[in-house]
Amino acid sequence: MNPLTTRVFDLPPRLAAKADPALIAADEQHFAHIGETLEQSIVDLTRRRDAERRQPGGTGEQALNRDLEIHRLTARLNTLSRFGLDLCLGHIVRTDDPEPVYIGRLGLTDDAGRRLLIDWRSPAAAPFFGATHGDPMGLASRRRYRWTGGRITDYWDEVFAYDGLEGRVALDDQSAFIASLGGNRTARMRDVLATIQADQVRVTSPSKDELQAAMAALRQGDFGVELQFGNYRG
Repeated sequence: MNPLTTRVFDLPPRLAAKADPALIAADEQHFAHIGETLEQSIVDLTRRRDAERRQPGGTGEQALNRDLEIHRLTARLNTLSRFGLDLCLGHIVRTDDPEPVYIGRLGLTDDAGRRLLIDWRSPAAAPFFGATHGDPMGLASRRRYRWTGGRITDYWDEVFAYDGLEGRVALDDQSAFIASLGGNRTARMRDVLATIQADQVRVTSPSKDELQAAMAALRQGDFGVELQFGNYRG
């Protein structure tokens, strides 16, 4: 097997450094669990939907409730079947908890009650979109995935707190630059670093109109919209 290719990751040769097991092994394990849970969820949802369809139609409110439940089960089943593992957008690691929290297009919980994906619309997912170097919102790091044909072909780690993360993240250009500056502990360099972090928020943040248009498209099911608005907080 190509050492850059795993069940989930399919990284090109130029990204060989990102295929280090120290960087992606935990993701592989988590995605394997997501895959198993997705398969079981699809089986369960199909069984429940078919059972509802076999129920007598009834009249009035009874008929309405039956139709709504069938619609709800069918909608979730279609979403799970449409996306597969690429339901996952990325993950965040908080400064007070080293366990990654994975953000998805919808929430997913296994049979034991363990939360495998946090719905992107929930308050717990807000730092994935809103954290900046100026206001990290309690994050140590944030990882985003690029999916192609159901496989991860690239990913980026944005780091807000560097202590303890050495060798566990693949820094994006901005984080690598700031980390290199942070290595110089003079007061003057700390001032420069703070200025850069504040400036990058102003330069890279989309306008409110751009953000609202993207979020509206997502709510309507247009998941092709790039979720690159992590530097804005409304």
